[in-house]
Amino acid sequence: MIFLVVSAIALSGCELQGGEPVTRTEIGSGSETRVALRREASACEVAIFEDVPLTHCIADPAKHKISTVLADPAGTAYRSLKTYGEALGDDAAVVAFAMNGGMYEGDGSPIGYYVEEGQRLEELDRGDGTGNFYLKPNGVFFGTDGFWEIRTSTDFLFNVSDRPQFGIQSGPMLVIDGQLHPEIQDDGPSKIVRNGVGIDDDGKAHFVISESALSFGQLARYFRDELQTPNALYLDGGVSGLWDPVTERMDDINNIGPLIVVTKKVSE
Repeated sequence: MIFLVVSAIALSGCELQGGEPVTRTEIGSGSETRVALRREASACEVAIFEDVPLTHCIADPAKHKISTVLADPAGTAYRSLKTYGEALGDDAAVVAFAMNGGMYEGDGSPIGYYVEEGQRLEELDRGDGTGNFYLKPNGVFFGTDGFWEIRTSTDFLFNVSDRPQFGIQSGPMLVIDGQLHPEIQDDGPSKIVRNGVGIDDDGKAHFVISESALSFGQLARYFRDELQTPNALYLDGGVSGLWDPVTERMDDINNIGPLIVVTKKVSE
């Protein structure tokens, strides 16, 4: 797989000004762990859309669990996929893949609604502001017991009463009930490495990260036209990273916020 590094100008505070070389770092305690991982099929695959290389990862509720992760048991934010992977040690074998989640403050704390292991750490943000998060409608990616959803923040507020096991707010929505976000241009001037998540009609979660710069419109069309996800949510850009243990890909990007971790279900 060829990974491209592109410099671009960001739109929001969480999008870096310019691109930095991405380092791939191996996580694993020994050769036996690495050999075992290579025997498995990766949940991620390479795709090309409108001449842009992407990596597309699928979380299947029949095979996977999804969780949000922010900090270690002592409360210290991980701030990178590498730090989180190293902290897991041998437990890293259960990870199918992981990505950076939604947007965050300077200290790594989430902007907007955030739930981890059923505990709400941040409330829903319905305010106005500048930057991608506030390009309304924004939305919430959440789920419990293998049932995962993406809803606009307003829909979530008025129609979801039970607290989910995990939840993260970000913005903007890319696809809403099969339609592109009304404020997203077909191919706007802002192009940067980006990632997002969408849910298809079978309940599978599709995570996408671009390997070179692309516009919001291109990313949104990929979710709508290729993945056919009725609802999709932008996660972030410029700081977007992926950890895929099977291919030994580790995007060593520091000072990020919440992580979304997809783990393999273990037979009882």
